[in-house]
Amino acid sequence: MSTTASDPLAALAALPGVPDSVDSVRKAVDRVYGHRVMRRRSNEVTSEAALRGARGSAALSGADWNLEEVRRRTDFSGDAEARTVGAALRLTAEAGQLLSIWRQSPLRVLARFHLVAAGGGASDDAVGRPRLAGETVDEPLVEAPLPGADEVAGRLDGLSRLIIDGSTAPALVTAAIVHGELLALRPFGSSNGLVARTAERIVLIGSGLDPKSICPAEVGHAEQGRAAYVAAFEGYVSGTPEGMAAWIAHCGRAVELGVRESTAVCEALQRGAA
Repeated sequence: MSTTASDPLAALAALPGVPDSVDSVRKAVDRVYGHRVMRRRSNEVTSEAALRGARGSAALSGADWNLEEVRRRTDFSGDAEARTVGAALRLTAEAGQLLSIWRQSPLRVLARFHLVAAGGGASDDAVGRPRLAGETVDEPLVEAPLPGADEVAGRLDGLSRLIIDGSTAPALVTAAIVHGELLALRPFGSSNGLVARTAERIVLIGSGLDPKSICPAEVGHAEQGRAAYVAAFEGYVSGTPEGMAAWIAHCGRAVELGVRESTAVCEALQRGAA
């Protein structure tokens, strides 16, 4: 994060194009929350959004399973792809339970996310803590330069202060920056992409933009494709106003596509087809 304003997230919210993205996302979210199915069957929409969001996040981490396979499977302890899908499902379930802790101690929540994601796939002393100097990162789908451990510690502390202190910035901007910063830092030895996208989800829920968690941005990130995801992320890493705005807009489009997915779920429930 390159801006040094007293409220850096608010400064980013004023970048060209960002207000339009924020407005578009707000209108899309309002529309799906106004769907008649949400008055009676919102829990079903939330459950389906969680499943589809987890599938999308896993796809970006290299496990691109179809939705029915994710729905059918009960054992995720097999190969690497199965473990990735299982981790994404566990993280999605965990996010909604940690909102109050997130507002007070986001680093504690991130550590918990890594513990949940890693399961038995990492050595005990590496799970749930930021990596130390000399430790490697298993994140093959993200190729940006890897910050050193000292830089990671400092930037995590800065990110934590931003979350705790709060901002006047719209929820979309905060969620996009939390997502981008964690992806750039890759603070853990594994599962950083999954953790970053779950952190985006918890910001969207906790901010009040998507309190019922029915707008899975992970679906939209996956639908736009890995190439577009990486290109937008490179804009974030660049730190330029144009690059940051492009990343925020990409995250906004991801939320809108998640809204479209849940709108389809609402329509299917209304027809009695889901």
